[in-house]
Amino acid sequence: MDKSNRPFLKSKRSFRRRLPPIESGDRIDYRNMSLISRFISEQGKILSRRVNRLTLKEQRLITIAIKQARILSLLPFLNNEKQFEKTEATTRTTTTGLITINQTK
Repeated sequence: MDKSNRPFLKSKRSFRRRLPPIESGDRIDYRNMSLISRFISEQGKILSRRVNRLTLKEQRLITIAIKQARILSLLPFLNNEKQFEKTEATTRTTTTGLITINQTK
């Protein structure tokens, strides 16, 4: 049989098995910042379980560790670096009772 005559047979694709994001020796703890920082987005949000490829138990432990690190000020609650870049600096000068606002970019 030709391949054209076998429409329902799937082709065998080779795939590369991904490594688990948490090794067996890694301890999920609020002090392990190198591990925790892998599961936080640039904005400071906790990434979803589907993106992290974690089990439900691992995701719960990571979430608790991130929240504990935030409370203890080891991690920021929000990462607003982009917000500060977008704000415009405003300077105010007063001249004889009139307020003029000069905006600089």
